[in-house]
Amino acid sequence: MDDQTKRKVRWRLVLGKDAEGACGALDGEGQARDAALEFLYGREYGAGRNVRSDDRTGGMEDSALSVPDWINTVHELFPQRTIERLEKDALERYHLEEMVTNADLLSRAQPSQTLLKAVLRTKHLMNQEVLGLARQLVRRVIEELMKKLATEIRNPFTGAINRQQRSYIKIAKNFDPQTTIRRNLANYDPPSKRLFIKTPYFNSRIRRHVDKWQIIVVVDESGSMMDSVIHAAITASIFWGIQSLRTHLVIFDTAVVDLTHDCSDPVETLMKVQLGGGTDIGQALRYAQTLVDNPRRTIVVLITDFYEGAPLHNLFNATKALCDSGVTLLGLAALDGQANPSYNREVAAQMVKLGAHVGAMTPGELAEWVAQKVK
Repeated sequence: MDDQTKRKVRWRLVLGKDAEGACGALDGEGQARDAALEFLYGREYGAGRNVRSDDRTGGMEDSALSVPDWINTVHELFPQRTIERLEKDALERYHLEEMVTNADLLSRAQPSQTLLKAVLRTKHLMNQEVLGLARQLVRRVIEELMKKLATEIRNPFTGAINRQQRSYIKIAKNFDPQTTIRRNLANYDPPSKRLFIKTPYFNSRIRRHVDKWQIIVVVDESGSMMDSVIHAAITASIFWGIQSLRTHLVIFDTAVVDLTHDCSDPVETLMKVQLGGGTDIGQALRYAQTLVDNPRRTIVVLITDFYEGAPLHNLFNATKALCDSGVTLLGLAALDGQANPSYNREVAAQMVKLGAHVGAMTPGELAEWVAQKVK
């Protein structure tokens, strides 16, 4: 698209559909942007132009549910400066505050993934009362997602730990009373009704901390990564509960935040995510390397769209350092809500040349891949 066409598109979006004759028709993405702008600024012109009534105490019927849809659309289609202006106008000029200031309305909202994403994108605008209700909504949606994903993620690890495997570490927590009794029955003394234990047996039911595989999940939290961040938080939480793994969770944009202490609770994880900003993947990988204890038993799962904002040589150097140390680096392409991959293939291909694995996987497919590596 040349500069002149871009200017026409911008003027068409500013002036509205009445300017189509002078500026030309919009393409698919342009039409979506126009619809988002019309939803908000169409209120300026009275009846028939998407104006809300003066009664702001209505329920969460279809028209009110379009608010979270609009929030998500704006965050997907516009740059950060434009988003800030749209949100400011929505709240201050048109009083479109249902999702961020109206506690009663939010308390009656139907939990959904659309609503979840809208809450995560606007939580910084909420007062404490509304934020508390929003947290409850987030928890209800996450619990439903956990139910759907837990079995899918845990199943590949079934049998990964042999609970009947003998252990020579003779400590109380590894003691196997059933096997010990069964295998010492020959030493039972009927007159005294006593069983003499000649050989006690112990299990390796829980791997020692140093023997566990380390899984370091590193997630890009830039604005386009919403669906991936949600699934990563849930996946990391489920990994956390698998005894054969030691799980870390790290999120990043141009800064790196270690959320491992919140890893067991995906709600707390998501409520701390600040979507947006730039991207420094190389810095995140360098931080991940500081967490590695045993490179040969460590998997770093990098979830990103591979669009690097920092100099690419920093990313490639960090990739090479991890792979050369013996760490298994898996780069996962960002997935949208329909599991369609979206990523910079050139950067991903270069990382593969340096020793990384790159693919597009659902949470269940990721679990199967990890389980094969750790068995």
